Amino acid sequence: MSFGGPERPEDLIAFLENVTRGRNVPAERLAEVATQYDSLGGKSPINDQNRSLIAALEVELAANDINLKIYFGNRNWHPLVADTAQQMVDDGVRNALVFVTSAFSSYSGCRQYRDDLVAAAASASAPLALHKLRPFWNHPGFVETMVQRVDEAIGAFDSSSVVDLRVVFSAHSIPTSMAATSDYVDQLHDAARLIMARIDRADVPFDLVFQSRSGPPHVPWLEPDVRGHLRTLAIEGSAAAVALVPLGFLSDHQEVVYDLDIGAREVAESCGLTLIRAATAGTHPRFVTMIRELIEEQLLEGVEPLSLGPFEPRQGSCAVNCCPAPQPRR
Repeated sequence: MSFGGPERPEDLIAFLENVTRGRNVPAERLAEVATQYDSLGGKSPINDQNRSLIAALEVELAANDINLKIYFGNRNWHPLVADTAQQMVDDGVRNALVFVTSAFSSYSGCRQYRDDLVAAAASASAPLALHKLRPFWNHPGFVETMVQRVDEAIGAFDSSSVVDLRVVFSAHSIPTSMAATSDYVDQLHDAARLIMARIDRADVPFDLVFQSRSGPPHVPWLEPDVRGHLRTLAIEGSAAAVALVPLGFLSDHQEVVYDLDIGAREVAESCGLTLIRAATAGTHPRFVTMIRELIEEQLLEGVEPLSLGPFEPRQGSCAVNCCPAPQPRR
């Protein structure tokens, strides 16, 4: 299950209305996002990227004698998760494990997906149990994948720029009120530390920044913004080169491409910074194996959940009050 995205320009407005319904997103922000999609051809790459991940996982499951059919559903655009749930019921499925393309815990990154799964199951014409797999920010498979991505980015710099190198991890900004009701920021910091402790260059400093905020200007969101942070690094002389790592994203979809490859790169060039953007987890073999390991935790008895660092593995079935929906400002 994933976020979803338009696959043709004609779908763009309806998709954005689905995403922003009930969120009081300013009209000018919607127009800005629409322009961003238009600049990339009016199509989001996220569905194709998820199909590639599904194909890789099918091979991984077959190689390990796990006979499970994989279905695909989205929160905001076709294939919508409610339609997928009905297709599963029509196919005779009554129980399913759900891998959500979000590694971290927050309302929008975890709880909302769970609520959507409950609604999708309730809308199906026969009983259907949808079991969400756990968040995996500290799973060795995710960490080891991102270690390789960071090492690849650092290795792409020439030797003259590596001396003043800095790693900057970026994640989707969320309202501070939403962040306060979850472990989102703590998990991001934890993942960044776990990755940096394992890369080849132990002396490289690193930061955590945010991107892609979409709410009204008067509502506080997590900062610093990636573009502002790059300007600060240049002004302070803290770095001459930046390895920019989209830690909070699993594939190179629209927000990664537009906000980092276009927006952040323009800022870096204007400030005289050399910037190389690390790849996302994508279909990295270790990441695909991690999904299989998450499945095996649920299918096989005696399989211990894998994790690194001080946090215990988060369970797929969360507490009733976990990551609650943000309350409207009065």
